[in-house]
Amino acid sequence: MEQVGAARDLVLGYVLALSAIDGAVRPAIPSLERLADIVGLARSGRISRSGQVGTYSYKVHGEGCRFVSDNGAEVDVDFAADRSEVFDLWRLRWYGLSLPQPLDAKDQDLRAAVRSLQPLLTEVRPGWFSVAN
Repeated sequence: MEQVGAARDLVLGYVLALSAIDGAVRPAIPSLERLADIVGLARSGRISRSGQVGTYSYKVHGEGCRFVSDNGAEVDVDFAADRSEVFDLWRLRWYGLSLPQPLDAKDQDLRAAVRSLQPLLTEVRPGWFSVAN
C-alpha cells in the first residue's frame, strides 16, 4: 500500500507539473490557446520544434511534446484529437525517474494510483489518461 501512496503522489505531481507548464508556456507563446497548439505551431514552422520557454525546454514529437524543467523533471505529454492532454503509465514512470529524488514506480502501483484519482483522471482509451475537465 505504501508504494501505491508514493505512486499516487507521483501522479499528482505530474498533473501539477503539467498545469505549471501550461501556465508558463501559454503566456510566453501568445498564439497558443491550448497547450496542444504547440504541435501545430511547430509543424507549421511558426515556432521551433525545440526550444526554451521560461524555465522549461521543450521538444515537439509526433503527437506530443516533452518538457524539461530547470531541475531536470521531464513531463512528456501527447495530445488527443480534441486537443486534450493525454498520458500513459510510461510517461508517468519516466516523470518519476526524472525527479531530483527519483521514484521508480511499478506499473501496477501507477494503475492503482490512477484508479484512486478518478474522477480527477479519466481513462480516455485503454491505458491512456487525461485530467477531467
